[in-house]
Amino acid sequence: MKKNDVEYFKEFLTGRLEELLGRADDTVSGMTTQKENFPDPTDRASLESDRNFMLRIRGRENKLIKKIKLALERIDNGTFGVCEKCGEDISIKRLKARPVTAQCIECKTKEEALEKALGL
Repeated sequence: MKKNDVEYFKEFLTGRLEELLGRADDTVSGMTTQKENFPDPTDRASLESDRNFMLRIRGRENKLIKKIKLALERIDNGTFGVCEKCGEDISIKRLKARPVTAQCIECKTKEEALEKALGL
């Protein structure tokens, strides 16, 4: 992989990480400062539903944060863009679509087919 490609992905992933971490801080502060009192149970249920939805989104973002950190580690140790299964280069097209990936499309397809066959 070219040096300018690696720099592009490092910049992109670092920016995305900062964005996600900022949102996480906003969520925590938003949940601790709201002390509304709703006389109507429907309004209260709506608030709880919105909070649960937000927590599910933040949970997914937390998983993405971990994957971004791993991708940045791979950039630092020189293994970014190399499939962890077969050792072949991961295409730039795939990395642009999924910059946190650690597998080429062939290995990921095989892994997903195996998971499907095993019912995972």
